Order: sequence, then structure tokens, then C-alpha cells
Amino acid sequence: MPEEIIHAAGMVPIRLTGDSQEPALEEANAYMYINTCSFVRSCLDLVLRNQYHFLDGFVSAATCDCPRRLTDVWKHYDFTPFVHIVDVPRKMTKSAHDLYHNEVQGLKDRLEGFFDVEITDEALRQTIKVFNRTRELLKELYDLRKSDCPPITGAEVLEVLNAGFKMPREEFNGLLERLVGEASSGQRAVKGKFRLMINGSPLNNPEFVKTIEDLGGLVVVDELCTGVRHWWDLVDDSPEIDPVEALSRRYLNNFPCPRMFPPEERFNRALQLVKDYRVDGVVSEVVRYCVHCAHDQPLLRRRLEIQGVPVLELSIEYGASGTGQIMTRVQAFLEMLEGRARR
Repeated sequence: MPEEIIHAAGMVPIRLTGDSQEPALEEANAYMYINTCSFVRSCLDLVLRNQYHFLDGFVSAATCDCPRRLTDVWKHYDFTPFVHIVDVPRKMTKSAHDLYHNEVQGLKDRLEGFFDVEITDEALRQTIKVFNRTRELLKELYDLRKSDCPPITGAEVLEVLNAGFKMPREEFNGLLERLVGEASSGQRAVKGKFRLMINGSPLNNPEFVKTIEDLGGLVVVDELCTGVRHWWDLVDDSPEIDPVEALSRRYLNNFPCPRMFPPEERFNRALQLVKDYRVDGVVSEVVRYCVHCAHDQPLLRRRLEIQGVPVLELSIEYGASGTGQIMTRVQAFLEMLEGRARR
């Protein structure tokens, strides 16, 4: 979902996330099938509890059936005056690019018509610079995590990302610049027995990561749509390229998620992250009924294990953190890594 289109309209794009703890979901279960992933049901639960009462509109990317059904419910019950869904192809072919470009242009046209605003090319270009600056700063922050003892934990990085999803981007960039500067020049050094990567379903709960780190792991990188895949690639800001075209190409060609086909590009990028961040093991958290991740994970695990990188697979509900079962399995995984290191 190209946030820059919303920002260039003079609005604040807010990423919809569920609760940071595992909720009961009784309210949401009355509106959606139980086999809808708990990430989407958690988002709906917060909407029904008026936690998103300040929103003026809802724009969804049709990445799988779950957000499609959320959009259906949202539109039927008029949670906000404005509702729009952007179709996203699963391939990166010429025809897929043409389709997605039309979808992004359609979003721009609808925002202009509904809110009576004009989204100029100049506004889009300025917005692209602002959001590219976010991506550059997050890259600098992640690069600091390549050191033996990073200045920031994985749980803290997730808190930073969560803040960026919910606040004006210019304000976030200012805070992020300050954080990167302090982390680069400070003396803080976070230690852990093993360097870990987290991948899988959407993750917004820092407590989940903190549980892993409290047990001795050090999360140095992720491969998540709420992490690396969100900010990795820049938008082309060349003055000669149409900004809508630039946004369309970036968002469709960005670090692929499990829904994209063919999957080799994503696998190659994930393996490169493992190499660049010197990862000892991967923790894969898959939210139940997250079909894309569940089908994709065995293929990625096979490639990681060929490279000698062990994988811990956790089937969880969205918002889960330090439950006894998770702690037990993570502890056993770390003990297994320790046994391998002694050989």
C-alpha cells in the first residue's frame, strides 16, 4: 500500500495493526470466520472497541483473502466515510506492472475526488524524498546491528518501527535521526549468545522479541512485512520519471513477501540477510491461518538448512509473547545452537 499517495494528499497514513498482546477476539469472531488469521481479527477487534475512532478512511491492499474480508466488513458497517481497496498482482511481469500502476492511479483519483484535494506531482516528489529518508535512516539503524555487540536490541527496533507506523513521517524522521546518531556514537553494547533472525507473519509485539532476547538470543535482523520488507528498497526520485510510476514500480518490486511468485528472489534476499548479519539461527513465527507464510516456510527452511542455518518454527496467534510453550521451545532451540557451537 503506497503510503506516499496519502501523505501527498496532506493526510497522515496510519498503518493498521492489531493489539500488542494476544486478545480474546470475541467481538471480531462475531463478524469474521474463525479461520481468518488472528492478525486481521485483532485489527477488527480494536476497531470494534473504538481504538481507531480517529480515522477518516481505510485503504487496504488485497494481498490475501483476509484483508479483503476485513474491507468487506469495514465497508458494510461504515466504520469510516472513505473505504478503498488496492488490488496487488502476485507477479512482477509487464502486465502486472500495468495493472498495479492503474490501481495506484485509481487510489490517487479517489482520494482527490472524495476529499476534494489535489495530489500534484511536486507534492508526490517531496513526499517520496521524505519517505526515502526514513528508509535510509532505518538502513543505518539496521547496519549498526551487524556489529558483534549492537547498540540496540531487536525488541527496541520493533518499538521504533511501530512508532513509525502511527505518527507523522516528518516528526518520526527527526526522532529517528537523533536515535541513529546517539546509537552510533554511544557506548552501549548489547550481548547475546547467538545471533538470530525472525521471519514469518506480521509482527508488532516487542514482548515476543524480548522473550527471545531475555533467554539469551540476540535478534539482529528480521525478514518481515513489518520490518525489512517494509522499508528496504528506495523509490526512484529521478525528476524525469513520473512519480506514480516510480511508486508503482517500487511497491511491486520491493523485497518480496511470501505471496509473490516466483519465490526465488525472496529466498535469495533472505539468505543474503543471513550472510550479512552473520545469523546463527532463524526463528519463524507463523500466525495460524496465515496461508502464504505457512506454504512458503518449508521451502525457505530447506534453503536455510542447506546453508547450515537451523530454523525454529513457531505456530502462534497474533500478539502472543512469552507463553510457557514459546519460552520452552526457544530455550531448547538456543541449547541446540550451543551444542552445535561446542562441536
